[in-house]
Amino acid sequence: MRFDPDQYNHLKRMAAARKCTPSDVLREIIKQHLEGIEALSESHHRIARLAEYTQAAVDTLLREEHPEHRQLVIDETNRRMERYHGA
Repeated sequence: MRFDPDQYNHLKRMAAARKCTPSDVLREIIKQHLEGIEALSESHHRIARLAEYTQAAVDTLLREEHPEHRQLVIDETNRRMERYHGA
């Protein structure tokens, strides 16, 4: 693995502060990164599931309790999607 001089010096300083080798620091950084990606993926999955549940629940309530407002809510959702997400 190659590093630019600034990166390598930073890595050596981190290793010296921890009283270990640069390789040990790299292994720990890689481990933390991979664990972080896994946790982030699980979190995104949980948020997506919660969003879908909420949307289904609201749609059910609108269809059953307030059908006259359902199209208004859909239109407003589409307007906000275009404004805030460009889609």
